[in-house]
Amino acid sequence: MNYTQALDYLYSQLPMFQRIGQAAYKADLNNTIALCKALGNPEKKFRAIHIAGTNGKGSTSHYLASILQYAGYKTGLFTSPHYIDFRERIKVNGKMIGKGTVTQFVQQNKASFERIQPSFFEMSAGLAFKHFANKKVDVAVIETGMGGRLDSTNVIHPDLCVITNIGFDHTQFLGDTLEKIAGEKAGIIKKGIPAVIGESHEETDMVFVNTAKEKNAPIYFADKLLKVEHSEKESGKYPVLRVQISKGKKSTGLSSGLVGDYQLKNLLTVLQAVEILREMGYKIPDRALKLGIRNVVSKTKMLGRWQILNHEPLTICDSAHNEHGLKYVIEQLRNTPHKKLHIVLGVVSDKDIEGVLSIMPKEADYYFCKPTVPRALPAEELQNKAQKYSLKGNHYPTVNDAVVAVNKSAQKGDLIFIGGSTFTVADALATKL
Repeated sequence: MNYTQALDYLYSQLPMFQRIGQAAYKADLNNTIALCKALGNPEKKFRAIHIAGTNGKGSTSHYLASILQYAGYKTGLFTSPHYIDFRERIKVNGKMIGKGTVTQFVQQNKASFERIQPSFFEMSAGLAFKHFANKKVDVAVIETGMGGRLDSTNVIHPDLCVITNIGFDHTQFLGDTLEKIAGEKAGIIKKGIPAVIGESHEETDMVFVNTAKEKNAPIYFADKLLKVEHSEKESGKYPVLRVQISKGKKSTGLSSGLVGDYQLKNLLTVLQAVEILREMGYKIPDRALKLGIRNVVSKTKMLGRWQILNHEPLTICDSAHNEHGLKYVIEQLRNTPHKKLHIVLGVVSDKDIEGVLSIMPKEADYYFCKPTVPRALPAEELQNKAQKYSLKGNHYPTVNDAVVAVNKSAQKGDLIFIGGSTFTVADALATKL
């Protein structure tokens, strides 16, 4: 078995939520527990930080991993989904897991897989845990896939739990109210383990407070403890977001390599998390904090967050894929100087498409397309739905076709945005890279 065959096995024989949706969802941890036992319980062999949330958990995970790397910790990072290569999901000190390691994992454990029948994500988590244990990482930053309480990653016993925010996403699994969704996310909070909540909200705060009280876990609301005093962007080939953040009388100046406006909220979460880690004995000097935030993209090889693909015309992609996340992206698009706005838009069919379309800019020219996953909504159907919201443009069979078309249409000084789904961005990056 070679690497390609190992991936084919993962993708085709086992259900993958990102590709097929609801049919791949497992509503308990039994498979994960059984798989971890078969692997020798590697999840118990390293320290961890557990991160959940509707939006921002990927950026927060990468920020913390970058900071920990600069602080000298051998750091594992497990995130999802991937954009181009499956191995993006599992990294140690920014280096992707080796192809041979993935192949060997499938070969050695195939009998267990056939017996347990784990989902794609359950197997990915098991592979990450095994890799981190074998590599003897000092700490691993573990991002949940979806939810928290029943997420496959929720078998770890972390040093710190982080929940970035709560919004409407995956409602068919997590609940149709913010309180229900918060209850699922709060499921990562463990007995006696500190929990950082990134964004407070009147509908969800008490869910977290009550869960923390029940678990006797200290809880910290980052946006109630820290404040963004000032922020500005520096443009150029390598733009940065300069931020001044205060807590009481103490103020910290930072330069972020991730420049999306929504990163301001993530930075508050990250700073509060670092403060708790320091109190727990993690040695994270200010220099590591600042370098980790400044160089997060290069240090962790992060993709898809307000990523600049071209400077003329300015072309940006972002993986925000629900109304809660996209509203920040759209606001930033409006604040980015441009003559004409062009939007390459592709979505998956089981998201709140109406909610997304209702907030998209009506003045833009649209290039509706279909990302290359079975869950994707056909481009013509997306175009028809968009017309109800006065969004006008043509439809294209693939993301690549839409990108070719927009590059022919856009003029100097225009702004091109590619998004609507992680998979739309993934297809664009695969074409670009």
